[in-house]
Amino acid sequence: MYVGASQPGFIVMDSTLIPHAFNFDAVQILSFPESLKNILDMHGYLKERIRARLFERPANSPAVSQLKSGRRTYVCKSFPIRLNGISGHSDSPGLLFLLERPSSGDISLDRIAERFALTERERETVRLLFEGLSSKEIADRMNISPHTVNAFVRLVMVKLGVSNRSGIVGKIARFQV
Repeated sequence: MYVGASQPGFIVMDSTLIPHAFNFDAVQILSFPESLKNILDMHGYLKERIRARLFERPANSPAVSQLKSGRRTYVCKSFPIRLNGISGHSDSPGLLFLLERPSSGDISLDRIAERFALTERERETVRLLFEGLSSKEIADRMNISPHTVNAFVRLVMVKLGVSNRSGIVGKIARFQV
């Protein structure tokens, strides 16, 4: 059974796209839906998957910016690095490749704000609630009093049809799935 990678995947490779370091999440992302049990040469397998999945044809083309793995889409970012001492390389160019799921929090919050007619300040209050801030901390960030924050929270609760702060978080989290 495949359990999707929840952490970002990373791969460190040299300029010829040979992997020198990677995490298990990157392997899961690049190998889906294949089973990893039968792979005898992980570096060779990963080298082929990198070329096939991350670099489009023709050869020497830039890396893809998005990768589809099953039903999930990953944002692909590359960073030039120096491979100082990695696998015998001395100050040679390399590439760090990061595969991560895009954050959908802002998009969903916008959708919810529209659906429940949240004002800009109510939306900002909800965003800060999601960061785990207290009313006083939210008030400091928004340059308003904690009483005004509590008023925004009550208005959001009424608009979302919930009775407490955790109800706000729960309702919005259901829309994120």
